[in-house]
Amino acid sequence: MGEDPLVQAAYRLCRRTTRAHDPAVHALVQLMPAALRPACWALWAAANTLDDLADRPGVEPARRAADVAAWTKALEHDLSVGTSTDPVRHALVDAAARWRLDLSGLRGAMATTRDDAHGLRFTDWAQWRAWCNREVVPWVDQVRQLFDQAGAPMTLRLDRQADYRHFVDGAQLTDLLTDLGTDLAQGHLLLPRDAMEPFPGAEEDLIRGRWSPAVAALVADLTALARRWLTRPALTRGMHPGPATVLDTAAVLMRLQLDAIDAAGPTLLARPPRPSVVARARVLLPARLRSALVWGLSPLTAPGVRLPAAVKASEPGPAADDTALRPPPPHRDGARPPRIATDKMPNHVAVIMDGNGRWAQQLGLPRQEGHRAGAAAAHDVVYGALEIGLRHLTLYAFSTENWKRDTDEVVTIFEAVRRELDEGPLHDLDVRQRWSGRPDRLPQDLVDAIRREEHRTRDRTGLTLTICLDYGGRDEIARTAAALAQAARDGDVDPDLIGPDDFARHLPHPDMPDVDLLWRTGDEQRTSNFLPWHAAYAELYFTPDHWPDVDRRDLWRAITEYGRRQRRYGAAPSLPPTAAAVRDRRADCR
Repeated sequence: MGEDPLVQAAYRLCRRTTRAHDPAVHALVQLMPAALRPACWALWAAANTLDDLADRPGVEPARRAADVAAWTKALEHDLSVGTSTDPVRHALVDAAARWRLDLSGLRGAMATTRDDAHGLRFTDWAQWRAWCNREVVPWVDQVRQLFDQAGAPMTLRLDRQADYRHFVDGAQLTDLLTDLGTDLAQGHLLLPRDAMEPFPGAEEDLIRGRWSPAVAALVADLTALARRWLTRPALTRGMHPGPATVLDTAAVLMRLQLDAIDAAGPTLLARPPRPSVVARARVLLPARLRSALVWGLSPLTAPGVRLPAAVKASEPGPAADDTALRPPPPHRDGARPPRIATDKMPNHVAVIMDGNGRWAQQLGLPRQEGHRAGAAAAHDVVYGALEIGLRHLTLYAFSTENWKRDTDEVVTIFEAVRRELDEGPLHDLDVRQRWSGRPDRLPQDLVDAIRREEHRTRDRTGLTLTICLDYGGRDEIARTAAALAQAARDGDVDPDLIGPDDFARHLPHPDMPDVDLLWRTGDEQRTSNFLPWHAAYAELYFTPDHWPDVDRRDLWRAITEYGRRQRRYGAAPSLPPTAAAVRDRRADCR
């Protein structure tokens, strides 16, 4: 790619680096169309360069971390000027310019690699998984961007996100088991402690580099777990056949790798095991034939012409702050949020935005106009949430029962959501957006837009705004129960020990906090199947105004009212000071 000899030489170096460090990744890249391969080589070479800087033996951790930070900072500069004296960065800068890649998503991954130079230990799977998400997923997401830009999207249905997370976990666990001996030699034991606890002595034996029955049992258990995580046949259903071939082949190659790990025995601690050439060929040869057929029949978007450096200089680099974010606009009447004590401030407010249709009918307008006016009210409430410092806001936009409404009204609601995603006023605010509900019944273009916006805002740290779309509380609980049953069948949880925490971990958004305040407008006093798990202990607040008549001041009133309530969670109420004084006086009289 590219007529510049320096660029071509840089890409060739990246290809050699990828092949030397990750033969399996190199084989998978060969299943992609030729136009995409150079950019993939550049991405993987950059990731491996950073890993090498962070893992250099014999170098002090502080120096390794400083070298990773320096390489990252140099990349930021190179992106701004459109070139680099370092061949790997030169190829990455060229790929980002041609394919319009947003490398800002790598910021967290590069920071994690820098921190890894100081050594890693994980207490449990949750901590391990969080590290995987920071370290690995951003690089994979860049490849997904490439497929999107080429017109062959690696579309992941929203109801397949759990499968995707398990697949990534399985890939990372396979990689860690492969490199177990190498990591141990460098002082890294990257397996979580709660995975080793059922095998007494395994952790100590691994630290000493000693193969033992406990280590053998641990490795067998972890390879079985990785196989379960990688076996996700539904993951690629409905996906473009090109990316689907790549993912399906990756799963088969990783299962071959797990076979090699199982067969390695004590040599696992001495050198990375590899499947035989014959076994790999049996997988890759038919995969190459399938991919050649698919890409031969699939028209792709060619890489773009390189942007001039002056244009790229305005784009965010991988280590740049999101300086384009702006504060919310002030209230039209100059209203300012009340001062709320920290202990009186809810963490999570959920809102049933009721009354859009009735508001429109009372004004002699079609019901659809009520939903358009309701979108403006939602904007102002979000502005108010940002101003008062609310951390989580969840809005009920469309329930599983709303499909019973008139088709025109349903279409209007979906069109409003789509407009918000494409051009809504929340784009430049410090709002992390995400969605909850059943995506399998939504229009595919809407699902794609939702996924893009979730990805675009994933690193924002202000308000987390969750939109419930085609959402039903009972449906969510039923799907969570099914996921928990599958986890029990896979051996991930013990069915005899399942508790509330296990259930919560299998919800669509396990990190969503419990609802502190549930507010409903429209003069109705019921919760309508909204967040039954999260709102079990919520304070309920009902107001008569229809949703289009609401603005941020109503949110502030709701939060102020919440602060006046005493939340006991089943404990006995505390006596007011006067009652306590009377009780004490009576005791003295005795």
